[in-house]
Amino acid sequence: MLTAAFEPLFAPLALPNGAVLPNRLAKAAMEENLAAEGQLPGKALWTLYRRWAQGGVGLQITGNVMVDPSAMTGPGGVVLDSRAPLAPFETWAREARSGGGQVWMQINHPGRQTYADLGQGAVAPSAVPVDIGKFSSLLAQPRALTADEITAIIERFAITARRAEEAGFDGVQIHAAHGYLLSQFLSPLVNRRDDAWGGSRENRARMLFEVVKAVRARVSPRFAVAVKLNSADFQKGGFDVDDARWVVEQLNGMAVDLVELSGGSYESPAMQGSAKDETGSKSSTAVREAYFVDFARDIVKVARMPIMVTGGVCRREVALAALAAEGALPGVPVVGIARALAFAPDLPKAWRKPEGLDVTLPQVTWKSRELSALAMMALTKAQINRLAAGKAPARRLSPVLILAGQQMKQRAQGKRYRAWRLKTP
Repeated sequence: MLTAAFEPLFAPLALPNGAVLPNRLAKAAMEENLAAEGQLPGKALWTLYRRWAQGGVGLQITGNVMVDPSAMTGPGGVVLDSRAPLAPFETWAREARSGGGQVWMQINHPGRQTYADLGQGAVAPSAVPVDIGKFSSLLAQPRALTADEITAIIERFAITARRAEEAGFDGVQIHAAHGYLLSQFLSPLVNRRDDAWGGSRENRARMLFEVVKAVRARVSPRFAVAVKLNSADFQKGGFDVDDARWVVEQLNGMAVDLVELSGGSYESPAMQGSAKDETGSKSSTAVREAYFVDFARDIVKVARMPIMVTGGVCRREVALAALAAEGALPGVPVVGIARALAFAPDLPKAWRKPEGLDVTLPQVTWKSRELSALAMMALTKAQINRLAAGKAPARRLSPVLILAGQQMKQRAQGKRYRAWRLKTP
């Protein structure tokens, strides 16, 4: 029997499209890098999402599924375009829904955040490279998109969404956060265009809005369409809280079923627990987590769709506090959990019991902020790999060894990806 104090976490939530999430806990997207041959979902992803489904979340949002095979966040990414076979995606959707929750596919284009060694080049609103210090050379130098290319990318998002519905997914999440392409268009630091796709806030948001409209027009009314949006880029002069509030207000009229709020980018990775605030000072994880929740409560007041907040949630009391009203600010309807589910996949089920379970995530505090962020991502991916292999999470992992091992794996995946691209131009 569910303890009354924890009931808010497990109350159902009706979405604007009429569908119902069985509870308020969502597995937020994490990049798995587990694609099988042909950049398709295979046994590893099927096993992983069945495991999370058994853990009790009401919604699973997949890691990046790319809309363009020539634009990848990494060599182990999944691609769903007009030519990809649907059968592997149908199995993925079925396994992810096996616990009774919904599964939404996160659809994405990396823009300038793509590795140079993939040989695919990079595009962006403007030819502004990513600055991650001495590691900047790892990323491809971007060129500015033409207007025709922008239109073609919008169509790619719509095609991927339609095919996700055909494969049995319950919805899609359009990724417009974390410094990827749609986020780049929103940012005045990256988008320096002087045409209809840049300049004013309205023009910078046009790419996102056109993608949302195109996707919504291509899928059925009961199919969920969600957006992931930065609450801020955590960079001085970048996309800020006022911009985010305005974007959500515009999305109110576009039949969006949920907006997830997060923050950061490769240059300022707040989503990984290592970022600088808008003044350039290092921010603590606790401060940023509170920042996301407080801002989400403020957004709930102006949003017609449910708001989901993600940002380092590991403790039941933090999740409950996010759902609860605080003074004049309303509660946030959905709480996203990401890294904690890699280390404790049964966390939602455990939170139903009085004794509960909280997770302490490992922290890497090396002198290099960028290298620390890479190491923390590597530790999370190592646990994801174990779950995908049908194993339990490891109690201890060496960030040095794991990071080195994943670099070797990525090189092998890169070789496979390049060979695949030669066969599929």
